[in-house]
Amino acid sequence: MKEHLPITDCKAPQARRLAADAGWSVHDFVCTAGPGDRAFEEQHSGASVAVVLSGTFQYRTSTGNELMSPGSLLLGNSGEAFTCGHEHGTGDRCLAFHYSEEFLEHAGLGAERQCFRVARIPAIRPLSPLIASATALLRRDAEAPDLEEIAWKMIDGAARLQEGLAQRHSNSDPAACARVTRVLRVIEAEPDAPHTLPDLAAQARLSPWHFLRCFQDLTGTTPRQYLLRTRLRRAATRLCQETNRTILDIAFECGFGDVSNFNRAFRAEFGRSPRAFRAA
Repeated sequence: MKEHLPITDCKAPQARRLAADAGWSVHDFVCTAGPGDRAFEEQHSGASVAVVLSGTFQYRTSTGNELMSPGSLLLGNSGEAFTCGHEHGTGDRCLAFHYSEEFLEHAGLGAERQCFRVARIPAIRPLSPLIASATALLRRDAEAPDLEEIAWKMIDGAARLQEGLAQRHSNSDPAACARVTRVLRVIEAEPDAPHTLPDLAAQARLSPWHFLRCFQDLTGTTPRQYLLRTRLRRAATRLCQETNRTILDIAFECGFGDVSNFNRAFRAEFGRSPRAFRAA
C-alpha cells in the first residue's frame, strides 16, 4: 500500500536578490518543499521568467499546468495567480527575472498585460546558450551589466520562443507525473550514467513505448534529447567556471565517451565549439 505523507504547513522559498536596476531584478530562489507540504497560492507582481536550475515541481496557472524540470523556463504574467506543488519530489532552485511594465514597454511587450500565453518553455535547443549563460551568473563575481544583458535576452527569448509552442494541455495524470518526475530526478542526480530508454522506462515502471509517450507529453522533449541537453548544459557551465580544467576531462566527466562526439553535439547545441564557448 502506498504511504500517504501528512500534509504540513507550506514552506515559502528562500529568495536572494542578486541584482536590480530600473525595471528589472533577478533573484536566486531555493525551495525545500516536498510531498508533505501544502502548495499555496501566490501571485506574480510583474512579468516573470524563471530558469529552473535543479529539482522538479508542478506549476499551475491560468495559462497551463506544467511539470517544471531543469533547463525549462517558467513564465508568469503580471497579476496572475499560481501555485507550485512538490507532490512527487522535494526541492528546487530557480533563477527568476522580474520585469516592470515600463521595462516591457521598452522591450515592445507592454501593449498587453498578458505577455505569455503558455506557462512553460521546455528544455529545447534554442534555450541552451541562454540557460548556460544564466547558470554561470550564479558565480559571485557576476556584475550588474552582465545580469542586465541576460535579463533583456531572457524576456526577448521567452517572448519569441512561445510563438512556436502550441497551446496544449499536458498529461495531468498524477501517476504518470510521479513516474516521469522520478526519472527526471534520476537523470539530474547522475547525468553521466549510461542511461538507456529501457533502463529509464524500468525506473518509471512503464513499458518503453508508454514511457516515451508520457515523458514527451510532460516535458516537451524525448528522454534522449533531455539527457543529452542536461549533459551539455553541465559541460557548458563547467567550461565557464572551471577554466583550469581541460575540455577533454570535462567532456568525460559529463558523460561523453568520445571527444569528437562531444564537440559535434556541443557545436550543434550552442552554435560554437567548446573552446570558442569558453573563450567567449
